[in-house]
Amino acid sequence: MRKIYIAILVSLLAASCVSLDIPPKDIVTDDDLMSSQSGLAIYMARLYTKMPWEDFKYIPWNSQNGGFGGQTWLGCLGVEGTGEAVCRESSAGSFTSEATAWWGLAFTLIRQANHLIETLPEYKDIYPEVTFNEFIGQGYFVRAYAYTQMARRFGGVPIVRNEISYPLTGDIEVPRSSEKETWDFILEDWDRAIELLPITSTFTDTPNKYAALAFKAEAMLYAGSVAKYNDQVSGRLTGFGQKTGIRVIGFADDEARECSNKYFAEAYKAAKEVIESGQYSLYRKSWAPGDKEAQYKNMNDMWRDLSSPENILVREFEYPYVTHGIDAYSSPWLYRMPLSAGTCPTEDLLELYDGFERYADGTIKVTDGADHTKGSYLLYDSPMDFFKNVEPRLRAYVIFPGDVFKKTPIEVRMGIYTGGLPIAPLKADYSYATKGSFYQHQDAYRDASNRTLYLGANAPNPDSEEGWVTYTNVKTGQTVKSYAAGENGPFFSNAEATMTGLYLRKYLDPDRALEDIGEGKSDQPFILMRYAEVLLAAAEAAVELSIAGQPSPVGDDMLQVATDAIRDIQNRAGAEEITSKLTATEASRNIVRKERRKELAFEQKSKWDIRRWRVIDEANRDGFWGMKKESKSWSNGNAFAFKGLYPFYSTQAGKWFFDISFENRKTYSYTTRDYYFAIPGGEVTKSKYIDQQPNR
Repeated sequence: MRKIYIAILVSLLAASCVSLDIPPKDIVTDDDLMSSQSGLAIYMARLYTKMPWEDFKYIPWNSQNGGFGGQTWLGCLGVEGTGEAVCRESSAGSFTSEATAWWGLAFTLIRQANHLIETLPEYKDIYPEVTFNEFIGQGYFVRAYAYTQMARRFGGVPIVRNEISYPLTGDIEVPRSSEKETWDFILEDWDRAIELLPITSTFTDTPNKYAALAFKAEAMLYAGSVAKYNDQVSGRLTGFGQKTGIRVIGFADDEARECSNKYFAEAYKAAKEVIESGQYSLYRKSWAPGDKEAQYKNMNDMWRDLSSPENILVREFEYPYVTHGIDAYSSPWLYRMPLSAGTCPTEDLLELYDGFERYADGTIKVTDGADHTKGSYLLYDSPMDFFKNVEPRLRAYVIFPGDVFKKTPIEVRMGIYTGGLPIAPLKADYSYATKGSFYQHQDAYRDASNRTLYLGANAPNPDSEEGWVTYTNVKTGQTVKSYAAGENGPFFSNAEATMTGLYLRKYLDPDRALEDIGEGKSDQPFILMRYAEVLLAAAEAAVELSIAGQPSPVGDDMLQVATDAIRDIQNRAGAEEITSKLTATEASRNIVRKERRKELAFEQKSKWDIRRWRVIDEANRDGFWGMKKESKSWSNGNAFAFKGLYPFYSTQAGKWFFDISFENRKTYSYTTRDYYFAIPGGEVTKSKYIDQQPNR
């Protein structure tokens, strides 16, 4: 479809050279588009360019260009309050609304899908049955996905099964259906798409049968989770539209459990069918057992390999026609073109992954004390020594301080410490209450007569003495002059370098030349659906059904399927593999959730997972959202924040140490009402049937 879209652009340019003496054909008819496969290809290209794909160009917060505005501005991932990363952009916040709401745009796309579904049968005799079915199936796929995106934002929405003809006559407005009716309708559409779509698509970048199955599993996981976990939210998070009396959000007491079991069963069946097809597998082209370097390279390569056996549906880009800006906005400061550090991974994200030394409570260890606020810092010969045992998957997702990117070591340093040994924690108080007190506020930095901590405010400036430190290298005896904050920050007054001590690696192009990094110059693909997510969907649905006491909908050992799926993903990732079979318990559910968070980080998935699990509001937020850790240290009860992992160099030891502290620029908030977006105000004002959400 990408090539078709480009061809349309080229044809429009060519048309501009045609003589104006020829009467223009200003109306494209159904005959023009539906009487040939090439015409239908153009129709499909139009549909898919308007699909609500959440790729590099989607801004997941209520900024000026947020939502489905089609902009590439900011180019960042996982920064919407999920804990994966923070963004240097001040408008980045929790995923509670979108500047470009998916409401009016949805019904425009749905109308076009309905037109295809209703009109193409008039031309059925022109096409072989398999071709006709594929095009109709594409219409159902588009409609199912458009409604899935609506339902997980708004709950129950108006269901428009048929094209509304113009000019309008009479009362044609459609009221909102209940949330149950909406998800049931979505299920019907996914099943119809699965029935009609072929195993192999005719056009590149369009879904086949297995893509429809995979997206159905994703949708049904959401529906099943809402039906089950709305119960744990205060007030059960359900309500009726005042204008219609319809239960537009949530499920009734007597139907919630039945619906949850039904939707989880549908998710399991769909995922299991993809698994049993044998059409897809985890990417292992350069993977080798026990070889961390090979495993890291394998997971680093897979994001740009269009021939990957893991790819189920991919959004392709091609310079200069269809591009994005992830490299321009999220690369390290060294490659600032025109900005950098749009995506700054957090220490909270690192906590999920294997291979770090841990305190007794399971958190990452940086001191020899009971926690990171006590004892003395552990010292390392190089920053990378701190990460030497971590699972390769994390290294493929995050650029560590001192690791190599574009064949260059990425020097990241919060500051230089010249004081004596051992080194006690730099801050007296690490609590959330003092998160605004950062390193430049500490006495070790502020005491000019006895300064032991040196920081850099901005990028290194050789013409200024500010931030530069001269010291004797204890290993060589040589005099060294170095910039305190290193080449790539963090710079305490400049948010265009990493704010957390870490940079994004996942999806960045390590081979793109410096002159090719810029706004609208990137064209690496975005993987919308991959086999690993199908395995995770099967595992989650299996555990949820088992907890509910439900049998397998296909008669197999669901918990063994779930266990095998998690082990396969962990094995490919170089992570610690679970040693026993998963059980029908909350503990096993949390293992699956944790693995999902680890595997799908920065893929526009986590913001939906923590919403459907209903774990972002204060009463249910714990651990890293989905796992219980009995820790509330990151919140004051309303707002919450995330931490950075900040590297420092000790001149006295000639070694490195790390500090864990709140990133002091960003805070987030989330209430129970935010599990459903507000209906656009204009829709409520003009409608006889549509009113604002019951919880607003």
